[in-house]
Amino acid sequence: MRPLPGLTGSPLDRADRLRADADALANALGDWRARLLRLDGLDPVIGADGRLAWGSLAEAPEDATLLLLGLIDGRPHFVALDLRIPPNAARSRAVFRALDLLPREEAATYAAARSLIDWHLRHLFCARCGSGDSVIARAGWGRRCSACGAEHFPRVDPVVIMLAEHDGRVLLGRQPQFPPGRYSALAGFVEPGESVEEAVARELWEEAGLRVRDVRYVTSQPWPFPSSLMMACIAVADDPALTLDTTEIEDAFWIDRAGVAAAFAGAADRAFTPPPPFAIAHTLLRWWLETPA
Repeated sequence: MRPLPGLTGSPLDRADRLRADADALANALGDWRARLLRLDGLDPVIGADGRLAWGSLAEAPEDATLLLLGLIDGRPHFVALDLRIPPNAARSRAVFRALDLLPREEAATYAAARSLIDWHLRHLFCARCGSGDSVIARAGWGRRCSACGAEHFPRVDPVVIMLAEHDGRVLLGRQPQFPPGRYSALAGFVEPGESVEEAVARELWEEAGLRVRDVRYVTSQPWPFPSSLMMACIAVADDPALTLDTTEIEDAFWIDRAGVAAAFAGAADRAFTPPPPFAIAHTLLRWWLETPA
């Protein structure tokens, strides 16, 4: 069975049918049941029930634009685009604490909202002609340049994240910015003209000096910092010798199932601290641990 990664399972009906229908969108904006996602900058606000906090559309800043996230139980749900938020706003500690607390499906709704806002903040100018006359279209799911007519739509960046396996062990690594003791799966962006399998093999060679084969896809997850699609894979290495690219990887080591199990159990003598549950690296490691050898 495929694992269920964090940041997936949102109850949103994305309601594409409403995005280009001006009358339907007006009705959604005028619906007394419509809800607005409450944010603190780009961070989620969590209600007393431990879920995302929603308010009325009247709470939106006066100069903000409402973006249609979709429908939940038939009720329109929006998020406000506030241009005072700086583009590429830094990930705060608060957002990761919130993702640890939110149910998976709630975190998924937030991820969609955050990525959508961030995309608009980074695409205020037309990518074709450079004009600043780019306006919001399709209820927030596109922009149209008033100068040249070009249309632009939100995009995601494909990223591979992978475990290399050798003789019952998997490779874990850490970057300098990780919290102390934290190790994770290696990852990297898919380059133009590459398949997922080719990207996995290239990244493991570039970052760890490993040649791998038999790349297998496991599952995927959106990652809203700012807007990636993480594709989790596992591959087989015939030779465990490592040559680390220390500009990318601070340290790496091979670990067996008992070591991974100890880390997940929080054992005092654990070799590493695992990624948080909302991260796909956590899902991938747990899937490997629970999959028969």
